[in-house]
This record gives sequence, C-alpha cells and structure tokens, in this order.
Amino acid sequence: MKTTALIPARLESERFPNKLIKKINGIPIILKTYRAALDTGLFENVYVVSGNDEILELIKSDGGKTFKSQKKHNSGTDRIAEAAIKLNTDIVVNLQGDEPFINKNAIESLIRSFDDKSVEMASLMTKFESFEELNNPNNVKVIVDNNHNALYFSRLPIPHASKNLIDYNRHIGVYAFLKQSLIEFSNLKRLNLEIIENLEGNRVVENSKKIRMVSTDFHGLSIDTPEDLLKAEKFISLND
Repeated sequence: MKTTALIPARLESERFPNKLIKKINGIPIILKTYRAALDTGLFENVYVVSGNDEILELIKSDGGKTFKSQKKHNSGTDRIAEAAIKLNTDIVVNLQGDEPFINKNAIESLIRSFDDKSVEMASLMTKFESFEELNNPNNVKVIVDNNHNALYFSRLPIPHASKNLIDYNRHIGVYAFLKQSLIEFSNLKRLNLEIIENLEGNRVVENSKKIRMVSTDFHGLSIDTPEDLLKAEKFISLND
C-alpha cells in the first residue's frame, strides 16, 4: 500500500512558542524532522503541513514538499486530514514535528499493523524508564485492552497507584491511519475527555472507535520545553 508521511507544524505552542524553528546543532527542529522522515525510506512522499509561511518557506528552501492548511485546527491530526483529502495514498503516518529522532524500525512496525485488515488507526507505545518520567504530565500514558486497542489516554499515571513501572505504557505520539479513517476522524465530534486531557487520541475511544497500539523499544524524545531542547543537543553530542 502507498504510504505518505504528513508532519503537522505550527509556531503557536503554549509551552514553548516557536520551538519548531529553534535549532539543534544549527538545524531547525522541523527541518531535522522532515529530513529524518525522508531518511527512513518508508514513504512515497513526505509533506510538512502548516498554516505558517515561515515554516513552509523553510522546508521549501531545502527542496522539501509542503501543504498550506487553510483552516484553524484543534489538533495536528485534524490539520493533516485537510491535506490527506487531496493526496493519492492508502496509509497516512502522522509524524510529530517536535520529535526529530525518528526510528525506522518503530515506524515500520506501525505500518505493518495494517496487515491486520481490522486495523484502521494505529499508534506507538513503549515502557517508561523512571517514575520521574512517568509523573511528568508532558509524557502521555495509555491503557489498552487484551487486543492492544487503546482504552484511554491521560496525562496522569494510569492505572492508579501501581508500584511497578512495567504496568504503565508511554504513548509515543505517532499515529497512522487508513486515508479514509483519517478523514472520518477529523469529522468526529470533540467530546469532553479529549478537551479535558487535551489529547486527540481520546476522540477515537470516546466515539467508540479503535486505535491499535503497537509496542516498541524506541523511546523517542519529544521537544516540549527549552529543557528538552538541551537534552536533544546532549543526545546528539553523545551519539555522533
């Protein structure tokens, strides 16, 4: 099946404004993410989807592909749905613009989940490495059923009060959709739990849909704060 990566991008982050154009080792975060997506070799096409001309021009100046969103959106997934309508593709992978350290094996596993014909949407999860990480509300938690379908996403540690770190799943915010399922997602009503938690995954489960959660050893590094940017620079210096 034809697979396309769409990277939603905006500059108006509440926790870290303009973070996507901040630089890691001289390269803007959004450009580093775009190049990393290309380097996986998993996608027929990679686009950055944004309403910000500064971001679009940055990607174009590197020879990259872009789509200018014309509407204001409630989430990155809603943003890429606007683009997906106009694309010839079977699977759309939503890569977060603030996660430049993309792991090919993890994304490949996510795409392979669609070999199960019952899967219409999928996402990644891993285990936490510490209770400090677990208790950080920027790190999203997810609980799943026996078929590894998501039951609920939260910024609080769930299940409550376990002393075993292995009982917790960390959500890695990479989603994959069949094209039509992505369009349907964008037409679902935003309900109370999505709004309270500010987590778009809850829109799916609140509307009685399913997201297949795929386990991975990849931990990821999302840049949500200035401190995360320092961690990213340190990560690169240690792994060069």
